Amino acid sequence: MSRFNSLDCKVYVGDLARDVEEKDLEKAFSYYGRLKNVWVARNPAGFAFIEFEDPRDADDAVRGLDGSSVCGCRVRVEHSSGKVRPKPWLRGGRGPPRSRRAFHPDDRCYECGGRGHYAYDCHRKKGNRR
Repeated sequence: MSRFNSLDCKVYVGDLARDVEEKDLEKAFSYYGRLKNVWVARNPAGFAFIEFEDPRDADDAVRGLDGSSVCGCRVRVEHSSGKVRPKPWLRGGRGPPRSRRAFHPDDRCYECGGRGHYAYDCHRKKGNRR
């Protein structure tokens, strides 16, 4: 039984090239300590998880490799949070909500040319589309 929490020893590696191999990551990360497991995502590609035997080695790898070049790509290295992040398209809707800017009195509506509102708020747009 290990005396460490496995999450303390796990590191997330992001922004990887699509063709990166486990052996490439093993070569880069084994410099910091003994590895227990290397998992590279294939679909979608671009990230991996590295598990060290000792959490101190994971700390050293995060400090040493974050922002560095691994296999020709500048990678993001951080401690794994253990959380599964939802896919953006599963949040509902087509993407993040559109941010609306503050109204400026000199601005005009693209739909009707009037002042006092923007095209997404235009009352004339509904049903009167050209």
